[in-house]
Amino acid sequence: MSFSQALSGLNSQSQKLGAIGNNIANSQTVGFKGSSVQFSDVFANSRVGLGTRVSAVLQNFNEGNIESTNRNLDLAVAGNGFFRFMDTSGEVVYSRNGQLNMQSNGNLVNAQGFQIMGYGLNAAGQVQVGGQPVPLNVSAEELAASATTRVGTTINLDARKVPGSDDMSTVEARDENGAPVSIDYHYSNNFTVYDSLGNPRNITVYYEKVDSNEWTAKMTLDGQALGGVTPDTATTFTLSFDANGKLQNAGSVVNGAIPGIQFTSAEFFNGEPENLTFELNLAGSTQFGNTSTVSSLTQNGYTSGTLVGITINEDGVIMRNYSNEESRPAGQIALATFRNPEGLTPAGDNVWRASNESGQELVGAPGTGLLGGIVSGAVETSNVDMARELVNMIVAQRAYQANSQTIKTQDELLQTAINLR
Repeated sequence: MSFSQALSGLNSQSQKLGAIGNNIANSQTVGFKGSSVQFSDVFANSRVGLGTRVSAVLQNFNEGNIESTNRNLDLAVAGNGFFRFMDTSGEVVYSRNGQLNMQSNGNLVNAQGFQIMGYGLNAAGQVQVGGQPVPLNVSAEELAASATTRVGTTINLDARKVPGSDDMSTVEARDENGAPVSIDYHYSNNFTVYDSLGNPRNITVYYEKVDSNEWTAKMTLDGQALGGVTPDTATTFTLSFDANGKLQNAGSVVNGAIPGIQFTSAEFFNGEPENLTFELNLAGSTQFGNTSTVSSLTQNGYTSGTLVGITINEDGVIMRNYSNEESRPAGQIALATFRNPEGLTPAGDNVWRASNESGQELVGAPGTGLLGGIVSGAVETSNVDMARELVNMIVAQRAYQANSQTIKTQDELLQTAINLR
């Protein structure tokens, strides 16, 4: 009697139960991909087969559900692609588990200490997409102050104002010598700019209507008249409007661009070593018969700032957020795809390694080509279907019992043959 068929069945079903048990054990493992066992029959030039064997263990790379964690360093891939990690030996491995932690040196790593990889920054501090992926690091360096160089504002000046009328207001300012200066105006607005040391400075612009379609504007810095208030200074300029209320020019520059205003420490800061130069642009301003108001105001300066946290965008760009409300990129997480993901070699610790069967990696930025986007504050759950696995376990158990019964039956037949007289 041959027991080989039944033994092969027991061995094969045992491996299937092992795969099912592994799937069930990892049903709560983030980014886990379940596997299934395939069988093939065995023949050796005979009419009766010699049993069965495990021909392959296939991995199921279907997406798991994405669940919110409200932790910004938890990442999930919505679509195709694998995170690219460098393990502790320097080898590149791949994972769908994006649970990251930031080390004290700024490295972004998973629970095993593997560092996530992506595109670094160029000399200008911008993400260098398309280069060789490198381990990413978030620098804690303070963001230096940046002096204001551009101010843009769009205003409407009330066309109903009458030049020289007694409805004007008056403010007392000081000239560069500290002498009092009176400024008459119909409307004023103010904004904050930053000098080269990051100090905030208050600029006020006073507008006086001097003709039917013409206004004169005068500036003060922290209450000090800039360059005096004579018409030949850069800080006193004229706004001219056409018959439709559209700005024609400001000073001598078309489209509302005012020449850069240079402030010198001796003249405007009482000898303090600071510097401030900016260009004021009033393009789009109007003179309509409505209340004078500011519709937009922008400026590009800021004070220094310390790192207060990071955010990760859908395209994988890691943004450093500073206390001065500025943000700067620290790099961009890259994703990798494979022609045959099922050919990846499981390496444990939620990672895979590339193999000849998987083919070469195709690396790119999230959201480009076939690559999915990155969801921050979420993880991808295991794709194991618990109900299906339990049904598969019952089927495998029955098959194992049936093969055991075959052995028992053959044993009884053999015993009967032995007892023949």
